[in-house]
Order: sequence, then C-alpha cells, then structure tokens
Amino acid sequence: MTDRYPVLEGAEPFYFEGNNVGILVSHGFTGSTQSMRPLGEAYAVAGYTVCGPRLKGHGTHYEDMEQTSYHDWIASVEEGFQWLKERCDTIFVTGLSMGGTLTLYMAEKYPEVRGIVTINAAIDIPAMEPVRQLEGTRFLDAIGSDIKKAGVTELAYEKTPVQSVKEILTFMKEVKEDLPKISCPALIFVSDEDHVVPTDNSQAIYEQISSESKEILALKDSYHVATLDHDQQIIIEKTLQFIKGIL
Repeated sequence: MTDRYPVLEGAEPFYFEGNNVGILVSHGFTGSTQSMRPLGEAYAVAGYTVCGPRLKGHGTHYEDMEQTSYHDWIASVEEGFQWLKERCDTIFVTGLSMGGTLTLYMAEKYPEVRGIVTINAAIDIPAMEPVRQLEGTRFLDAIGSDIKKAGVTELAYEKTPVQSVKEILTFMKEVKEDLPKISCPALIFVSDEDHVVPTDNSQAIYEQISSESKEILALKDSYHVATLDHDQQIIIEKTLQFIKGIL
C-alpha cells in the first residue's frame, strides 16, 4: 500500500551523513518527523550520521494511516536501520512515544543495537483498551500536540484512526512481553506530567529490561511531546553524553 496523500510540509524523512556512528530517530503515533527533527539536527551537528524515517501512513493524512499496520511502521524503521548499517559501524536508536516502542522493538530484535534512548515510550495505555471493542466508528479525536510550551504545535493528525489504535495496542503488548530480551545500555526519559502515555510505562521498561547499564531521567517541564517542549535541550545533551559514554 502506498500513501494516497502527499507528504505534509515538515513531515519528510531526514538523513544527515556524518561519522561511522549512526543514530536512528523515530517519531510517534499519528505524529511526524517534525517532532524529532530538532534532535536529529543536533546529533548531526555533533558529527553523527542520522536517519529519521517517516513511519508508513504518517505525515500525510489519517486515512493513509488507517490503511497501515504496525508491521508497516516496523518496516519503516528497519529501512532506516539498513540505511545506517550501510554507512556506520555502530548504531544507536531513539524514539518518542510509539517511536520509543519501536526503539524497544529494535533492541529486542537486533542485538547489534549499541544503545537505546526512549522518550515517553509506550508499552501499556489502559485508556486505549476500550477501543478494541469499537465497531462502526472509524476515527477518534486527535491525541497529538500534548506540549506544555506555549505557541508550539506538533505536526500530527487531527483525527486518530480506530484501526490504528487497535494496531498499536497489539504492538505494545508484543514489545512489552519481550522487554527482558533487551540488554544494551538504555537511557529512559519520562515526563513528570504526560496526558497521553501513563508515566508508569517508563518505570516498567526500566524494571523489565535486562540491561546492566540503564538510567531513568525525569523531565520536569514537559508534557508528552517532550522533544518539542521545554526540556528539548536536556534530552539532546543527556543523549549525547550517553552515547559518548558508551563509545
């Protein structure tokens, strides 16, 4: 399935060629690469090779998203991973929200992932569960742009496809079950206040992964889309420190 709608301005995938250390950067559910671009650009300035794929069905129109499955979203990230593997010896993965879920998935499936950084990653959203039973409703209200900082908007869909919610519920369950497979170093960011993903998700990730080197860091001044919020610089600086500490 190809997207039927054109890619929105600002939602394009991004690629920056740098040194032989790659960083795969994944945006979240119903969102776009716009939420991760400032991070990607900062990592490129630091010298790294960066890939920010656009997840299938995202950054165009919610009707495109409705036609995709979580396997499509995985494939989008794996494609970016392959692009980096052709250019880099070492690869780190980072992601926001469902991008964090995809980050966990990559660490579960690819032991060569050198380290992961999750930002308000989702593995269990009880408020979404009733959607499994929904019949006859195609779209729900938007969930994007949960940002504390005034005047900042996430480029995200104005509606959420019911079918897509069912897909992410299945995906989160799979990733959650396999968390003990993760053994690479992990840096886990969690906003103190998040209106999309319950904050206990990050604590559960921290407790269930097998990594010897793992840290959980609270973001005091951001909501869910912390990458566009007040704590953006903290995320960038701590991530670069994390990578440098491993290399």
